[in-house]
Amino acid sequence: MASDSTSKKNDWSASQYLKFNNERTRAVYDLVSQIVPHVTVQNPRIYDLGCGPGNSTQVLLDAFPDSVITGMDSSPDMLQKARSTEALAQDNVDFELGDLSNYTPDARADLLFSNAVFHWLRHDSRIPTILRLFENLHEGGVLAFQVPDNYHEPSHRLMRKTALTADAPWSSSFSGTSIGELTDTARPDLDPIETPNEFYDALSPLASSVNIWRTSYQHVLKDARAIVEWVRGTGLQPFLHRIEDEGAKGRFLEEYESRLKGEYRELKDGRVLLQYPRLFIVAVRKGA
Repeated sequence: MASDSTSKKNDWSASQYLKFNNERTRAVYDLVSQIVPHVTVQNPRIYDLGCGPGNSTQVLLDAFPDSVITGMDSSPDMLQKARSTEALAQDNVDFELGDLSNYTPDARADLLFSNAVFHWLRHDSRIPTILRLFENLHEGGVLAFQVPDNYHEPSHRLMRKTALTADAPWSSSFSGTSIGELTDTARPDLDPIETPNEFYDALSPLASSVNIWRTSYQHVLKDARAIVEWVRGTGLQPFLHRIEDEGAKGRFLEEYESRLKGEYRELKDGRVLLQYPRLFIVAVRKGA
């Protein structure tokens, strides 16, 4: 079992994540807009799976002010931030620590919502977990989620490439794992997202409707270093957690940023565009 100090070291950082709160929350608004027509009960029971610092919970509360919402996350730091948010300190909102892989919401749930969480699961468990949650919904219950679909984007491809650099100060930190090899479940890089066809085929036998779309956001950021700061709050974390030496970690970040500069060319005003594809799914449970 990991020590408390190790757990805290490898925990998420709510403050790092929220550096790009507006950009990250855009997808939440887009997803919620497609949910509202399906949730028609007066006091819907909602679960925000992987609620993070509560930014998605706030959007859900604004859209469904008479709902009862439980935000679940695996990060104590994220939950602490969510619980300390004044607008969320209401009787109809609570937060709890949980693990998405085995978490089971109340069968009375009207909406299971998830913003950028399922991509953290490995391929073998991702769709089975989604189906387990969907099967537990009553007729008319809604499962709505979005996942980053950026495995092949330069921001994520260059994480893998930088980590695999030979004879670098950080190389030994990745010697025991096979980056890019999907059979190695202990590697720091995440699995690619399944195709819309795969999600549809899995959900449609249990659904009265399945709505799938993909959006590529074009986020205007200050420079390549801003891209580094963005992914330090998410996908880069598993890489950085493996590098214990702070000097080597700094060199890794410098090299990663240098490679990003070669892919993300400056605009006329010196800024860069971070293309960020996301896959969205809204499925409504049909009766048995």
